[in-house]
Amino acid sequence: MKTLKIYDPAMCCSTGVCGPTVDPKLVRLAADVAFLKSRGITVERFNLGHQPQAFAESPAVLAAMGAEAEHLPIFMVDGQIKATGSYSDRMTLAAWFNVEVPNELRLSPAGNRRDNEGC
Repeated sequence: MKTLKIYDPAMCCSTGVCGPTVDPKLVRLAADVAFLKSRGITVERFNLGHQPQAFAESPAVLAAMGAEAEHLPIFMVDGQIKATGSYSDRMTLAAWFNVEVPNELRLSPAGNRRDNEGC
């Protein structure tokens, strides 16, 4: 089974989608994670502030994150680091798993549906 592990910087909660001001990138990522899960991909997220042991247990993540954790988030697919330093978009995530994204589920970089329906 294919697995995506996301190593996030320290955030207030497991997804960062909480509080009075929510980062749109994290909202988009939450939707992208749900999309991948609906396609049978196992997704695990680790928050540096809440799960530091997960970072410590991965020498590759420790090496990639940098001394000040400046290269987080880290995306790892089946044990291989695919991206560091920014949140990947849905099309990139889907490509890592050879998953097709139907047109109606494609998101623009701003997180809006491309057809601007349902905004």
